Amino acid sequence: MNKTFKLSNQLLWVVAVACVIIITSLGIVLPRMIMPVLESNIYSYLREPLRIMNDQVDKSLLNTKIAYIDINNDVVSTSENIQDIIRYKDIKDLTNKMREEQGKFVYYNKTYYYYKIKINDEIRIALTDDTYIKEEKTKMISKIFPIVILTFLIIGILLVLWSTMIVRKIEKLKLKIDNIDNDDFNHNINFEVDDEIKSLSLAIEDMRLSLKNQGEIRNQMYQNISHDFKTPISVIKSYIEAVDDGIEDNDKALEVIKEQTNKLEQKVQSLLYLNKLDYLKGIEKFDIEEVDLRKIVEEEVNKFKFTNKEINFIVESDKKSKYYGTIDNWETILDNLLSNFIRYAQKEIKVTLKNNRVILYNDGEKIDDNLLEGIFTPFRKGVKGQFGLGLSIVKKTLNLMNYDIFIKNEKKGVSFTIIPKK
Repeated sequence: MNKTFKLSNQLLWVVAVACVIIITSLGIVLPRMIMPVLESNIYSYLREPLRIMNDQVDKSLLNTKIAYIDINNDVVSTSENIQDIIRYKDIKDLTNKMREEQGKFVYYNKTYYYYKIKINDEIRIALTDDTYIKEEKTKMISKIFPIVILTFLIIGILLVLWSTMIVRKIEKLKLKIDNIDNDDFNHNINFEVDDEIKSLSLAIEDMRLSLKNQGEIRNQMYQNISHDFKTPISVIKSYIEAVDDGIEDNDKALEVIKEQTNKLEQKVQSLLYLNKLDYLKGIEKFDIEEVDLRKIVEEEVNKFKFTNKEINFIVESDKKSKYYGTIDNWETILDNLLSNFIRYAQKEIKVTLKNNRVILYNDGEKIDDNLLEGIFTPFRKGVKGQFGLGLSIVKKTLNLMNYDIFIKNEKKGVSFTIIPKK
C-alpha cells in the first residue's frame, strides 16, 4: 500500500539532502579548489625575504617559520631553525629535491614548499612546511563555511514558506475538484498572484462549468429523445387500441403502424450510428482515401430530386478539387443534409464543389441566430421546434474525416460550407 508523502515533507527532505551535499562539497571540494590560491600565496611568502636578504642570511629572520639554505661554491650553510622546520640526514640529498625555481616535495610523509633564487654563483633557498597552508586553509574555510550555511538556511526557510503557500493553494484546488459536482460548494477561489496555479484554477472552473453544461445538455437530450421516441410509440399504441375497440379499419391502422415503425427504426439507427461515430473517433488510425465526390453528389441529387419536383437542384464543380474520406461517410453526410434541405427549401438547392470545399445552399427561411450555436448538438431543439440527430451525425462524420462545417444565413436562404481542417 502506497504511503502518503506530502509535498511539504518532500521539500524538507530535498532541503536536508541539499544541505548534506553542500556540507560535503565544502568539506571535500572547496579545500581542493582553494589549494592553488594558497600555494601561490606561499611561494610569494617564501620569495619576498630572499629578495631583501644580504649576502649572509639575516639572523633577524631565523625565528620565523621559514628556514634558509645558502649554497656558495658548493659550500652549504643553513639557518639555525632548519631542524625545527625539517629534520634531514643529508643536506645535499635534501637540496637535490629542490631543482626547480619553486615547488613542493614530500619528505617522510610530510609536504614541504620551497622557493629558490640565484645571485651570481650563490643560490638561496627559502623552505617551509605545510603548516602555513593548513592554517590559511582552516581560516578560509572557517569564514566561508558559516556564510554558505547561513545563506542556504535562509534559502531553505524561504523555500519552505513558499512551498507552504503552494501546498495550501493545491489543497484548495483539491477541495474544489472533490466538490466539482456540488453546486452548494463555494467554487470561487481568489488567487492574488497570477501564476500557473491560478491558470489551473481557472481551467478547472471552466471544466466544471463545461461539465455542468454538458450535464444539462445530456438531461435535455434524454428528455428530447424520450419525446421523439414517445410520439411514434403513442401513435402505434393508439391505433392498436382503436383496432381492438373496432373504431379503426385494420388496413388503415396497419399502414399507420408501419409508417410509425419505420420512423422509429430510423431514429434508432441514427442513434446507433452516432454511437458508432464516437467509437470510431477513439480509433487512432482511420482509413480514408480520395473519393469522386461529384459522382456521389449526383447520385444523391438523383435520389432526392423526385421527392419534391418543385425544387430545382443545381450542381457545380471544378476538376482540380480533391476530396477525401469514404463513400459511405459522404453518402451519410449528403443524405442528412439534403433531407434537411428538402424540408425547408422553396425553389432551389445548390451544391458547389470548388477549391476543395463543398457548399450546399437552399433558398428557404433563415435560421434563428439563437439556434445556430447548438444546431449540431444531438436532439437539440432546432428549426420549427423539431428534434433530431441528422446535423449531429453530419458534424461528427466530417470531424472523423478531418473536415469542418459552418452555417451561414445568406441574404436569402442558408448555406452550409464544408472545408478541410488545417
